[in-house]
Amino acid sequence: MALAVSLRKALFILLTVTIFVLLVLYWNQSVLKPQFLNSAHEKSPQSSPRYKEYLIPIEKQWTYKCAGDKCVRYHYSDVVKGEKRVPFITCSMTCGEISLWPHPTIKTAVSTKSLKFSMDDIQLRLDTPYKGVEKHFRIAFDLFLKDLRHIQRLNLPTRSEQEQEREGEGSAKNAGDENGGQARPLKGNAIIASDKKRSKRFQLDQRIKGSHAQYGENIGAASILSRAFGTPKQCDIDSFTVNVVIHKFSDMHLSLETDESYQINTAYEKRHYRVHISANTFFGARHALSTLQQLIWFDDEDNLLRTLSKVIIVDSPKFRYRGLMLDTSRHYFSLEAIKRTIAAMSHAKLNRFHWHITDSQSFPYVSKHYPELASYGAYSDHETYTLEEIREVANFAKLRGVQVIPEIDAPAHAGNGWDWGPKHGLGELSLCINQQPWSFYCGEPPCGQLNPKNNNTYLILQKLYEELLNATGPTDYFHLGGDEVNLECWSQYFNDTDLRGLWCDFMLNTMARLKIANNNIDPKVVAVWSSGLTNTKCLPKSHFAVQVWGASSWQENYDLLDNGFNVIFSHVDAWYLDCGFGNWRATGEGACSPYRTWQNVYKHRPWERMRLDKLHKKQVLGGEVCLWTEQVDEGQLDNRLWPRAAALGERLWSDPDDEHDMDVVPQDVFKRMSLFRSRLIELGIKAEPIFPKYCARNPGECI
Repeated sequence: MALAVSLRKALFILLTVTIFVLLVLYWNQSVLKPQFLNSAHEKSPQSSPRYKEYLIPIEKQWTYKCAGDKCVRYHYSDVVKGEKRVPFITCSMTCGEISLWPHPTIKTAVSTKSLKFSMDDIQLRLDTPYKGVEKHFRIAFDLFLKDLRHIQRLNLPTRSEQEQEREGEGSAKNAGDENGGQARPLKGNAIIASDKKRSKRFQLDQRIKGSHAQYGENIGAASILSRAFGTPKQCDIDSFTVNVVIHKFSDMHLSLETDESYQINTAYEKRHYRVHISANTFFGARHALSTLQQLIWFDDEDNLLRTLSKVIIVDSPKFRYRGLMLDTSRHYFSLEAIKRTIAAMSHAKLNRFHWHITDSQSFPYVSKHYPELASYGAYSDHETYTLEEIREVANFAKLRGVQVIPEIDAPAHAGNGWDWGPKHGLGELSLCINQQPWSFYCGEPPCGQLNPKNNNTYLILQKLYEELLNATGPTDYFHLGGDEVNLECWSQYFNDTDLRGLWCDFMLNTMARLKIANNNIDPKVVAVWSSGLTNTKCLPKSHFAVQVWGASSWQENYDLLDNGFNVIFSHVDAWYLDCGFGNWRATGEGACSPYRTWQNVYKHRPWERMRLDKLHKKQVLGGEVCLWTEQVDEGQLDNRLWPRAAALGERLWSDPDDEHDMDVVPQDVFKRMSLFRSRLIELGIKAEPIFPKYCARNPGECI
């Protein structure tokens, strides 16, 4: 009898200890989260140093209430006792117009109710017949989760981003074309594109019905314990399943014909949250992830993530080409800085990174065939880019829905790095190198312009094109340069020649070399910078597009369109982000003024101001913001680009109408831009503020 009593006591103690241990594990997983910021002044000592300094402080003394579609701030000590504090971001995401950037184009409907959940509950279910798409999207989803960890203020995952990207690169090589798959009907609740375009927010706080799809295989341990022991759980969601369907196209290389549209539909039932994403391509699904990420935020009162209980979004871009150009010749930028820029681009749905790698100041690209270019032209051995590094950047960009477009500027802007030809028996590869007075022979010092009558010059360009195409992948769009050609330079050497015809010969020869470098396939579009020469009728309009950098009021805009060229607008008076910082040299025009605000970028709609008809508007492929770096190095990069470049993202993705005034930005745009800027800060992008923080926390008061 005594033995039985002792045995019962032992079993009872063992059971008690087991329950205690399980409860501790449960609370550590879903509630305590030692990596969280647990108070207004306490940061996790294990947080990544790279992101630690950018985290937005917790404002424990303030709470917010939605009144008239605006969040109103109250001191927390003045509210009714026992009432829960509502952080600004939670109020903003559930009050008034939906806070997405860029705004979806076709249909947007969301609930005002939000749900709490943990990172542990998220899982992916991917349905696609294409192995390459599957491998790339799974890696992209890992990157999406990594960003959520930063937002939730958790440690970085143990698996390095570089390993993931290298895996993605390998999958691209091994997957093959995988074409020929038949389009299949999308599963789940398909949303018809002809639905109302007008956005609305609707209340769906009641239980959502009609959802019987399978849930994920692995429900978090916290959920299991909660069910087993009846323990209350702070989260509203036990499983957060992202179902993705990509059935129509297998192509993993972005082109001007790529379908970037997507649909998102969510359902919440019995503590299970399902996100259904359908897209025709990897790139559309990748944009859907960017949107989904913006629908998730960190609630610093609950120390948990939140999302909206019901979301319906149908979205597609207005313009195919949405670019950002970075000049890495006048100042060198590290791979980390370039990748950070591309990552920010993906959040704003910009899809082309135009990499102006070389110029007359330096030649930082280390060519495998002609390493002398960097040896003679780079600032130093450390300020260079190898072929493998360019491939690494291109793969990094692809996983984020961005195409890398490399540019070796030619024939002008080619000085340092091209002066070794005579020593190697190749003749003069470039002319006017470092010639004075520079203002006679080039746009800015130092001068240099390729020799159009030296065949070795074309051979070198061909090999450079071949290397860059190999590193960045198949493309239907390539940039040949062509910026600021100076005929006075050539006239010293070829004074008996038709110089405009010489320029035509140079461009047609480089195009022919590009075709050879591209496996004897003509890229669908070959781009050049606009100049006084680009309207010369020698360029075939069926192949050439012109990137127009001059002022939006210049006659060349109309002439190029009338002559049948496709165009990409980069107007200096709106989309040059290096303007407004004063003259950088003692003589001459070394700067453009004034500073282009994000509102200037946002409100610029040249296709409307030029009153283009439908035919001419089809010739507008899109636009690009440009950052020339005479006065910019890595220390200023983020705040020169962001959030101004994001303003172009919405202009080219959504192109919202100017309903009242072409020069006034609506209040709701300020609110969404401010929140988007805060999201960039959360992710480690040092974006400049758009107004005082007081204005951000009191929407509508300052505008």
